[in-house]
Amino acid sequence: MIQPHGLILAGGRATRMGGGDKGRLVVAGTPLIARVIARLGPQVDALALNANDDPARWADLGLPVLPDTIPDRPGPLAGVLAGLDWAAAQGCPHIVTAAADTPFLPPDLVPRLLAAAGPSGLALAATQEDDRIWPQPTFGLWPTALRDDLRTALGDGIRKILHWTDRHEAGLAIFPTDPINPFFNVNTPEDLAAAEAMT
Repeated sequence: MIQPHGLILAGGRATRMGGGDKGRLVVAGTPLIARVIARLGPQVDALALNANDDPARWADLGLPVLPDTIPDRPGPLAGVLAGLDWAAAQGCPHIVTAAADTPFLPPDLVPRLLAAAGPSGLALAATQEDDRIWPQPTFGLWPTALRDDLRTALGDGIRKILHWTDRHEAGLAIFPTDPINPFFNVNTPEDLAAAEAMT
């Protein structure tokens, strides 16, 4: 199977952190975005960043910067669509996404998502606590064949990832949360302090 391209989702407004680019926040001396690149990059054939506004602020990363193609920042599904269009133009049949504020993402994210793909080729990461399964919808395997369906859904007002992925019977790749939740993300100053304590 052709290895997927990777897409780091960094298109949000970071309002709970007071704005700015959360990926630039530093944990144990290393920016969050650098931690995500180090973990996701070796698992994919190519890597890009979904971000809005001036792309020059990310120039030091040496990655393609893909802005949303849907206006008004409708959320991560718009970033997924930008990544799918990018991958399709390069002949890659799928992408794997990860959020820019998750410093502990799994080093085996991609192979486990590929193994969990549902009938449409979609898969999402998830965690399990007790008997409850918690999807982690910004971490997924997305086939480029569904990009026009996603474009239509966004045009129809769909914003929640699970509202769209449920239509296509996404598989789930379940990851352990011990000793830490690999999808822990930094939304607040308290989260940043917690991430520092976990490194």
